[in-house]
Amino acid sequence: MELFKQACRLPEKDRAELAGLLLESLETEPDPAVEQAWAKEIERRVTELDVGTVKTVPWETVKARLLGRLRES
Repeated sequence: MELFKQACRLPEKDRAELAGLLLESLETEPDPAVEQAWAKEIERRVTELDVGTVKTVPWETVKARLLGRLRES
């Protein structure tokens, strides 16, 4: 737990980078079929954003909604 406490004292950018590196360290070799499916899904979503068929939601709004749901349960 001491390591966690030390990590929490890092600046936000460094914590995010550390979190990403830790997650990457848990990953195994990617499945080519899964990678292809994700690439297709990403392309679809970017196209939706570009043509305006979907709208983005600010992170603070999403966060507030999620916290509200947690409080309700």
